[in-house]
Amino acid sequence: MNQKEIVLITGAHGVVAQQLSSLLENNYSLRYLTRNKTKSNEFEWNIEKQSMDTSALDQVDHVIHLAGAGISDKRWTVERKKVILSSRIDSARLLLKKIIDRKQTISSFISGSASGYYGTKTTDKIYTESDPKGDDFLSDICYQWEMAADDFYSHGVAKRVVKIRTGITLSKNKKGVLEIIKKTVKYYLGANLGTGKQYIPWIHLQDLCSIFKYALVNENLQGTFNAVAPSYITNKELTRAIAKKLDKPLFLPNIPGFLLQLLFGEVSCLLLEGSRISSEKIRNAGFVFSYPDLSSSLDSLL
Repeated sequence: MNQKEIVLITGAHGVVAQQLSSLLENNYSLRYLTRNKTKSNEFEWNIEKQSMDTSALDQVDHVIHLAGAGISDKRWTVERKKVILSSRIDSARLLLKKIIDRKQTISSFISGSASGYYGTKTTDKIYTESDPKGDDFLSDICYQWEMAADDFYSHGVAKRVVKIRTGITLSKNKKGVLEIIKKTVKYYLGANLGTGKQYIPWIHLQDLCSIFKYALVNENLQGTFNAVAPSYITNKELTRAIAKKLDKPLFLPNIPGFLLQLLFGEVSCLLLEGSRISSEKIRNAGFVFSYPDLSSSLDSLL
């Protein structure tokens, strides 16, 4: 009987990591890096102190790097921006250093990134993986995140590196975008944000996790891939679709952008801006979406 390959996953308690684990557990031996170990296959690390239980790396074949503080959890103060950056980049550097120290190599390093790479703005352009980075906070974060991932290849640590630029994930997570909009619509508080014309690069949680699995299983895949659904929607279309599924009316006026800026500060750009992003590259690589359109996604989640 062949021994299962070992996959080390960071960001163990995130929604994506948990769902992905259910897709991988039958075919791989899974390990997790976490701040507080509670299970035998969990190993502790401390990004601030650049320390970790290096036994987590014993005979590891693949690393899936999902660690990262929530982008929209809090206002973007100077300190919060440092946490968002460190949780992604310093965590990758810690992994790289420990693997180099052990003179170890792995088959693949698969890293999360985000559609924010292209900048948080509303334009007529449809962005592809070959487009340059944007010029705001999120694009800078994503750029450094991906550069930290590429270091695994340039240092000869990983045979290949895959970077997954994720869109806004639709799931049943209580803190997720879908559940928040659902709650406002349910209590007759649903409304378009700003103009409502901004696009939302989105993806169903199951498809996102399936893309990570696809990147893991297909050894010929490397480089950057957008993980967004092939159909494009605006904030207005999403809100209306949710209201229709819930059979609830929408009668409130649009929430003015300046009000959202007052409430959320710089984070409001996530709500008020957004462009279309292409998923053609991952589809051309053979990936098939289970939820390519909004209607089927909402049917499975609401």
